[in-house]
Amino acid sequence: MLNGIRVIEIEGLGPGPFAGMLLADLGADVIVIHRKGGAVTPGMPERSLLDRGKRSIALDLKDPDDLQTAKDLIATADALIEGFRPGVMEKLCLGPQICNALNPKLVYGRMTGWGQTGPLAHAAGHDLNYISLSGALWYGSAPGDVPQTPATLLGDIGGGAMYLVTGLLAGLLNARATGQGTVVDAAIYDGSAHMMNLLMSLRQTGNLSETRGQSLLDGPHWCRTYACADGGFITVQCLEPKFYALFLDRMGLADDPEFQQQYDARRWPALTERLTELFARHPRDHWADLFLGTDACVAPVLSPEEAKAHPMNSTRQTWVENDGALQASGAPRFDGWDWSPDPSPARGEHTDEILASLRSAKQT
Repeated sequence: MLNGIRVIEIEGLGPGPFAGMLLADLGADVIVIHRKGGAVTPGMPERSLLDRGKRSIALDLKDPDDLQTAKDLIATADALIEGFRPGVMEKLCLGPQICNALNPKLVYGRMTGWGQTGPLAHAAGHDLNYISLSGALWYGSAPGDVPQTPATLLGDIGGGAMYLVTGLLAGLLNARATGQGTVVDAAIYDGSAHMMNLLMSLRQTGNLSETRGQSLLDGPHWCRTYACADGGFITVQCLEPKFYALFLDRMGLADDPEFQQQYDARRWPALTERLTELFARHPRDHWADLFLGTDACVAPVLSPEEAKAHPMNSTRQTWVENDGALQASGAPRFDGWDWSPDPSPARGEHTDEILASLRSAKQT
């Protein structure tokens, strides 16, 4: 879908590389500028799956010749991704003004936690910090528990990388129509707050409370994760009455008068205790088999390895092994799309190839 689009990615961590991977999955020519002689970040692999499908060139951006190479590459690009704190790219002489002078159509994607402006713009932070201050973490657990979300998904990826990609694609469309590039200020703080709007819409109907555990999607007994006898977990979210009725029927509770008032918030704590006791009687897979294929909106909590082995994955191949690493396939999908993961390059693997291409372009 993005064949013919070139993206220059300045090596970084987290949401920036993820955004570059997503664009590469969609067919863009993503060239990542890795630090020349730079050590791999602790905890990260030599060949990160976030670099799959990209080409790699190793440059020292403090070296005048390598800096010029970076500028030459940027001049050929449709978009750029960087994830430094505000002002760092300007100090490297690669800020938006310089790059726009080199390439007026360039869409310059800036990925930060707090944004380019504001009192915290230059402060350090991580996923949990951004989403806690934005309000996105508030409903992130059962009432009474410490708010917690799956690592990186809500902030770095949801509020960060996905909004960066959306901004880049919108900027590319605008540049194609007007001939003028733009700067995309993608802040995890902003994006994670923006994702709250679906939940905030419940306020218009009185179904969202500032008190955790009292809202339609964080308080009911039918919207919970329950522990099973074997230590596994099962999720229940049968919001609509017809699905709730199916759930009660499978649980043997269809004739239990205590469960008939689905939306009576006064009953939710006691009914949660009832279901907690029931689900603890059998292992996770017992419940998974009982509800499989029904509209009761019940599903087991699987690890990525278990998800790969699940029958759902046998058809869609959402989870795959590539380069010896378990990873998720590209998404979304398109009609006639035959996608398979490309290998991740070694750092600087395509340096000679990219330099030769630049020299050839200058000669012509």
